[in-house]
Amino acid sequence: MGEIERRGLRIHYTDTGHGTPLLLGHSFLCSGEMWEHQVDALSRVARVVNVDFRGHGQSSHATDPYSLYDVLDDMLAILDQLGIERAVWAGLSMGGMVALRAALKAPERVTGLIVLDSDAGAEGGLKLLRYRALGLVARLAGVGPIMPAVLRQMFGRTTLTTRGELVSHWRDRFARVHVPSVLNGLGMLGGRDDLTGQLGRIEVPALVIVGEEDLALPPARSATIAEGLANARLVTVAGAGHLVCLERPDRVTDEMMGFLGELPKH
Repeated sequence: MGEIERRGLRIHYTDTGHGTPLLLGHSFLCSGEMWEHQVDALSRVARVVNVDFRGHGQSSHATDPYSLYDVLDDMLAILDQLGIERAVWAGLSMGGMVALRAALKAPERVTGLIVLDSDAGAEGGLKLLRYRALGLVARLAGVGPIMPAVLRQMFGRTTLTTRGELVSHWRDRFARVHVPSVLNGLGMLGGRDDLTGQLGRIEVPALVIVGEEDLALPPARSATIAEGLANARLVTVAGAGHLVCLERPDRVTDEMMGFLGELPKH
């Protein structure tokens, strides 16, 4: 385990395995624990750096507004601390948004991309209104009243109806989130810039994965990413929603391992 300190914030990460550096970024409201089913296998073929973003997991609470570019700078600082010049950036949802920005802002630090259930666009007006409504409820009453809506966004219908233990585990996790961090996170997501027109500048190999039942960021968003990138392959996973790496862990692990095995050796 390790951590860095940036502007009064502690950013927690783990560093396991040897080989091609692989930087993992998780979804909003989650933590590096989201990758628990992948890390052991990936660590056999890669050096896996699994980060808790600011405001999540074992990192400091995010008590001030921040942007995806602030998170990107956190990730670059971790790579600098570890002496890693370039890495494959893998991220789900928010983590994928950070990875895409890394490939545009610091392409010399990126050897490949794995983008899961994410979006290259700016947030739409209806979603912004929904964020404001959810934020108001969370500020006044905590996350309990909005939990059913959160679970429908995070998990696909198959998981919600067949994997009660998994859903209950993460319901408990979501219930313990730090509300001010959530509110600043909603602001971060709502204020993101549109990268769609810039995707063609990203030439590194890319794997784009999406759960077929994702309601939070539907498969069309991932298809837009894959079509816009210069060198990408799209994989749609049946029976999974937004948190595809938890809902269909073996399929996601196999796809990630296969992608890493196909990368050119440096």
